[in-house]
Amino acid sequence: MIAPSILSANFLRLGEEIKMLNESEADFVHIDVMDGLFVPNITIGFPVISQISKVSLKPLDVHLMIVKPERYIKEFCEAGSKIITVHYEACSHLHRTIEQIKSFGIKAGVSINPHTTVKNLEYIIREVDLVLIMSVNPGFGGQNFIEFTYDKIKELSSMRKQLNLSFLIEVDGGVGLHNAAHLYAYGSDILVAGHSVFSSENPKDTIAKIRNLRQ
Repeated sequence: MIAPSILSANFLRLGEEIKMLNESEADFVHIDVMDGLFVPNITIGFPVISQISKVSLKPLDVHLMIVKPERYIKEFCEAGSKIITVHYEACSHLHRTIEQIKSFGIKAGVSINPHTTVKNLEYIIREVDLVLIMSVNPGFGGQNFIEFTYDKIKELSSMRKQLNLSFLIEVDGGVGLHNAAHLYAYGSDILVAGHSVFSSENPKDTIAKIRNLRQ
C-alpha cells in the first residue's frame, strides 16, 4: 500500500493534487501536521484537513508531529481523519492518547523517530492499529533514507509475528522506487512517499509503480 504525502504537493494547486490522488492507485492521503515545536517546521491544521476530507476519495492518514497531541484529537477526528498517528516521544500518557483516538471510532497509530528503539513500544504495541517508523529525522520532505531503518522494520515485523498481532507497519521518509521493494520485503505494509511522487513527471504512474513493487 502507498500513502502519498501532500507535504511535497503544490499547495497553490492542492485541489488538483487531491484530484490526481483520487484518480491514482494511492491507498491513503498522508497528511503531516507540524507545530514548529516537536519538529522545526509548521504545516497545516484542522481547516485545511477539513476541506481536503470533503474532496478526497482516499482515507486521510494524519500524522501528528506536535507536542501534547491529546489536546486536539477531537478536532482532528471531526476534520475527517481516518487514521491518527501520534509520536511516542511526544506523549506523556501514550496509552491514554491511543484510547482517546480509538474512542472516536478511527484507527490509532504510534510513530517512532530514528533514534527511538522498537523495544520502547513493547507495552503499547497490542493497543495500536499502526506503527509508523520514521526513516528520516522528521520535519522536512526530500531527505535521504536512513539505512538502519531496515533493521527496525525487520525487528518490528518479527515482534508482530511472535505476538500474533495484525497492526500495520508504515515507513515514512526517503521512500521511492529505489528502495520500495526492499521496504516491502522487510515487512512494511504502507509506504509514505512525498518527494518521489510529486516531483516525478507522472505522479500517478510513480504511485502505481511503488505500490506494485510489493510481491
